[in-house]
Amino acid sequence: MNLDYIVREPENISSDTTILFMLHGYGSNEQDLFSFRETLPKDWIIVSFRAPRNTQFEGFSWYDIDFNNPENFIDVPQATESLNSVTESILKIINSYGITEGKTHLCGFSQGGILCYALALKYPEMFNLVACLSSYPEEKLLTDIIRDKKKLERLRFFISHGTDDAVIPLEWGRKAADLLYDLSCYFTFREYMSGHGVNQKNYMDLMDFFSK
Repeated sequence: MNLDYIVREPENISSDTTILFMLHGYGSNEQDLFSFRETLPKDWIIVSFRAPRNTQFEGFSWYDIDFNNPENFIDVPQATESLNSVTESILKIINSYGITEGKTHLCGFSQGGILCYALALKYPEMFNLVACLSSYPEEKLLTDIIRDKKKLERLRFFISHGTDDAVIPLEWGRKAADLLYDLSCYFTFREYMSGHGVNQKNYMDLMDFFSK
């Protein structure tokens, strides 16, 4: 499945240009995280995907969520299909730009962040910096992740979560620290006085992460 996306291109693109892929949250769209582009490095390509499924109020989602059923909170087949679509789209876009030496980064919010965990840990050789905002590592999507520390060592994670998040509990977000620690991954885990969103301090720390 080809995903729709919007892109900001730098003036010059070469084989070692850095590219950042963005995955929005449930019920949002590709414009959401794309607003971050104003403070991201000007020489990066920035690609923001639109999730393939329609939700209420003209939003989009990567998979259905059942808030009333914790056991089947996520639709695993739909999420797996979206993961495959994102992976294919990323490879296609990287190839179309002829990027062979450049770094590839990920940034996902909520449902998009959940997919970012799975993408980075399934295909660690593809990515470098990975930001997962207001999300959590979903075990049902992490059944076949890479556990080879040598392959995981190039990844750098930035994890952020609001202390008053009413959508994805902070306890779920904290699972990331345990998982990444067990995998010997490099990560920063930060909590902010906010709800299900990105406040000013969170945003500044995120931009600092991407500037390194």
